[in-house]
Amino acid sequence: MTAFDSRNPDFERDVRDSFARQAFMNTLGAELLLVEAGRTEIGLGYDERLSQQHGYFHGGVIGTLADNAGGYAAFSLMPAGMTVLTVEYKLNIVAPATGERLIARGQVLRPGRTLTVTRSDVFAVDGGRETLCATGLQTMMCLDAAPHRPAG
Repeated sequence: MTAFDSRNPDFERDVRDSFARQAFMNTLGAELLLVEAGRTEIGLGYDERLSQQHGYFHGGVIGTLADNAGGYAAFSLMPAGMTVLTVEYKLNIVAPATGERLIARGQVLRPGRTLTVTRSDVFAVDGGRETLCATGLQTMMCLDAAPHRPAG
């Protein structure tokens, strides 16, 4: 794994503050477990309201965790006063997400001034054993942190 230096000395606080403002992450019950320059981990406990018809974690939940883990890994390297927005992501679900918990691990592959490419791996944890259930690539955009609110 490549070590990165953040352009923001307060990156950990800024990442944690941003995560705490995400109402959707709060609704899901997700937790930010790790914040390092270029890396994050997000955990989520099983709840049947987050499952699909077979009882596995729903693919939308898996994708959300992957997107956020990659996004916050990218954000950790951005200058102070900036924010992050997903440009695109691709997710491959490689195994059913079954167990008591999901852990999404995001890491920066290539930082850039405007665009940063990240990778996220999502693991299902069952009885302490981790199984890779999804892997994805994300492209993240660095934006001015001025309030951006949808019109309406």
